[in-house]
Amino acid sequence: MLSAAVCACQQYKITEQEGYTLLVQKRGPVLGYADLPVLYVDGNAFKDHDRDGKLDVYEDWRRSPAERAEDLVGQMPVEYLSGMMTNGHTVNVPGYSSMSVKGILYDGKPFQESGADPWAVCDKLIKAINDFDTRQILMAHSESPTTSARWNNEVQKLCEAAPFGIPSCNSSDPRNEIKATDEYNAGSGGICSQWPTPLGLAATFDTDVVADFANTVKKEYRAIGFGTALSPQADLATDPRWRRNPGTFGEDPQLVADLSKAYIDAFQTTLNKKLLIEDGWGSESLNCMVKHWPAGGAGEAGRDAHISVGKYAVFPGNNLKLGMDTFRNGAFELEGPTGCAAAVMPYYTVSWDQDPSGENVGNSYNKYIIDSLLRKTYGFEGIVCTDWGIVPDYNMDPLTTHGKCYGVEDLTIGERIFKILDAGVDQLGGEVFAGWIMDAYSIWVEKYGEASARERWEASAKRVLTGFFRIGMFENPFVDPANADKVLNDPQMHARGELAQRKSVVMVKNADSVLPVAEGAKVYVPLRNIPGIYSMTGRQKKAPYVGYSVDTAEVAKRYTLVDNPQDADFALVAISEPEGGIGYSRKDVEAGGNGYLPISLQYSPYTAVHARETSIAGGDPAEGFSNRSYKGKTLCVENSTDLDLVRDTKTAMGDKPVVVLLSTTRPVVMEFEPWADAVLVAFGVRSAAYLDVLTGAFEPYGLLPMQFPKDMQTVEEQFEDTPHDMDPYVDACGNIYDFAFGMDWDGVIDDDRVSKYRK
Repeated sequence: MLSAAVCACQQYKITEQEGYTLLVQKRGPVLGYADLPVLYVDGNAFKDHDRDGKLDVYEDWRRSPAERAEDLVGQMPVEYLSGMMTNGHTVNVPGYSSMSVKGILYDGKPFQESGADPWAVCDKLIKAINDFDTRQILMAHSESPTTSARWNNEVQKLCEAAPFGIPSCNSSDPRNEIKATDEYNAGSGGICSQWPTPLGLAATFDTDVVADFANTVKKEYRAIGFGTALSPQADLATDPRWRRNPGTFGEDPQLVADLSKAYIDAFQTTLNKKLLIEDGWGSESLNCMVKHWPAGGAGEAGRDAHISVGKYAVFPGNNLKLGMDTFRNGAFELEGPTGCAAAVMPYYTVSWDQDPSGENVGNSYNKYIIDSLLRKTYGFEGIVCTDWGIVPDYNMDPLTTHGKCYGVEDLTIGERIFKILDAGVDQLGGEVFAGWIMDAYSIWVEKYGEASARERWEASAKRVLTGFFRIGMFENPFVDPANADKVLNDPQMHARGELAQRKSVVMVKNADSVLPVAEGAKVYVPLRNIPGIYSMTGRQKKAPYVGYSVDTAEVAKRYTLVDNPQDADFALVAISEPEGGIGYSRKDVEAGGNGYLPISLQYSPYTAVHARETSIAGGDPAEGFSNRSYKGKTLCVENSTDLDLVRDTKTAMGDKPVVVLLSTTRPVVMEFEPWADAVLVAFGVRSAAYLDVLTGAFEPYGLLPMQFPKDMQTVEEQFEDTPHDMDPYVDACGNIYDFAFGMDWDGVIDDDRVSKYRK
């Protein structure tokens, strides 16, 4: 062993960064640390994570990730193992405009009164790291890339100072979309490359576009400190009403599998050979947590399981296997060297009547769903992490987002966690309190013995820590704030997202070839009654208002805006999908109903005459009934005036063309189409993207990634778990709005993509 001074001067470059030290060595990985000793052995440098003055196997980057993880878990007390089995709370980083969260304190004070830096770590998270040993944190909002990077470094300092010096492998939900859905879109402070929603990426039917997305975004993620991507959604969007459809790659099993594979391969693979650690893994890689096993898109009547009214997934088409096979083909049999997705997240749902034992509990609680199917039948050996917040008690409110312990409401928290772990799950999503896991440990010891409990806890911790080692977190978890700002503002990376946006736009109608419209034409853009924005529980977050749904500044760059339809050469009407609700209303309960309503995909009032007489699933503890049917009930969508807007604009324009820009996250009954001469469909893009298609600067390329239904009858009569089982809409030109339909300037697209995926 050489002295540090000799090593430093001969073959190591040691520099002081902003709050940490960087050691670059010729023959090994770069080391980043704040206050750790460095060991110099055989001409190599190693971090002494446990500060004991000797090189442990887990500190030796020459050993395999599995060997290092096994050595570390063998040294850890069970309380520390329990900490590895939490995947902590969602954290907003101070400085973001919405940071007024009650109970989030900094040195005992609200952030605004604390004088803390915007990248400070809140008291709650400090306690989670120091007392509960959590080492995975979901970071959501932040004011800027540099703040995100500095916050990461502050977290890593705390972790480094704790016993064993285990870094935090922070995670992110999707954050590069134009239109936020249920995920976090502003986590980089709004400064990052902007892409269509995954459904928009699916509309390109192009694996190269998806791989380009993943290769670009993973650089941004690593630049601000993330090690895990809570994505992609490999769910089949088999029910058109599901609010999480925009996070999927559509309804087709082959397309979803192909795009998921391209996504995961790119995210997980390190291309720089100097940065490789093992089998394609390295310090450019991110662990992908694929969701949602076994199938997230089959909620009865399209309701979503974030709230209790959507807790049941149903399989009237007997297609549970179809969803699981899509996971296998898209996530478990990768073409790239990493071989398989690092982690899987089961959905909240109860997969109704799919367990041969007859047990109907949430997927993470179900031993048949996790152990028998995911682990044994499909051979998945990676991390299984629950969706967020399934452990706490249910407060008996059908619209609650808290306590999604579906089917096990009568168990204690310790009993729930025991059941989760006994089913084969490794981590609790959204939880940091390791004491709950220790309660489950006591139950395990009582039932199976101390040796079995220790072995079970070590198995999960080893899976988790192997993922840390694979991507180099133990060598350097720190990031350069200046580089974060540079990477996330890279114009070339932004340009890739802009190109993907344009490729995702689908032209579904172009009567008499009215498109493209050359720049310089006079355009009339009517004002729109823009609907309110609602939470997943139906609470209004933003009131309706009158305005434009297209960026008129972008329009003015290309056309001459006029106020009078009679002066215009054409009209441009920008609308959104029908705001069809969440499938439940307290007002219906107050009126004597069961609370359940249809979710409508049409603009005009909808009466559910073709709905099921009796729901397939039911029996929530908060409800005194099991039939969740809404047959015969009527729903009026929030933005029914969009239909009037298109019709009235056509009346005002007379024979002059009306172009409709439809921004949507799911299929739509195209009631407005008879009054539109041309229709462009976009799944989350900037106005500039579809305006470039409108002018002819970019030829339409996109295809529909899902069927658009002819009416709500076919929506009600389709099976929630079955793709391609609706009667598609047929427009006045005879175009059939089926899966893989789209048009370019020459007419209906019939290229290699269509030939491969057309049904």
